[in-house]
Amino acid sequence: MGSNPSTASVSKGLLHAEDSHKVMEYNTSTNKVPVSKGLLRTEELYTYLLETSVYPREPQPLKEIRELTASHPRSIMATAPDAGQLMTILLNLVNAKKTIEVGVFTGYSLLLTALTIPDDGKIIAIDMDSETYEIGLPVIKKAGVEHKIDFRESKALPILDQLLQDDANEGSFDFAFVDADKPNYCNYHEKLMKLVKIGGVIVYDNTLWGGTVAMPEESAPEVLREGRQPTMELNKFLASDPRVQISHVPLGDGITICRRIY
Repeated sequence: MGSNPSTASVSKGLLHAEDSHKVMEYNTSTNKVPVSKGLLRTEELYTYLLETSVYPREPQPLKEIRELTASHPRSIMATAPDAGQLMTILLNLVNAKKTIEVGVFTGYSLLLTALTIPDDGKIIAIDMDSETYEIGLPVIKKAGVEHKIDFRESKALPILDQLLQDDANEGSFDFAFVDADKPNYCNYHEKLMKLVKIGGVIVYDNTLWGGTVAMPEESAPEVLREGRQPTMELNKFLASDPRVQISHVPLGDGITICRRIY
């Protein structure tokens, strides 16, 4: 990994491997993220997108949780704010009230969901690490939306199986967001296809995996190789799944939007 934490490079839209841990560098003078962790060609273009379209519409609590997260050594794991903006629109389009989040980290995507769904809406939020969730929890509480969140510290598959044991949960969720361990994405998909209703939406994060999905394996940065193959398998699986409509969107590190059609 690179030794200079103050810079991040973008080449032909792909992040250099040595910068993969630092691409969400925090600019203390502007309180903004100047560099895309995704696939846009230049830093200037990403900054333009953020400053023109994303930040002016970003609710203050989301800005606060983004700034809190930016100094975390694993800040790269946070949902990209431009991807979050699209997720907010999707939540509104399906009139989401009951949702699932697999992988929470510090809670940026969780908070945007909580801010978007109605006051009596509910989110089942699953993560193995409650310590990172607690980083963003004060902001969530201050925003007045903690009552919408059912946080469960656990591996995700046991919780999803537990939900499926209750027949009332089948087809009852409007929306799901998955940003967790890549080898289990296909397993999560099968569970969520039973839990999310027809017409509901499932969003998967990191589905372009730093651009390595389009590289020969030997060319992929070593730090990204472990997740490359399961991501490629997921992409092929989703593209061939007749139960969903899909759109593979190059925001952040790539997100795939699935709308269940049967």
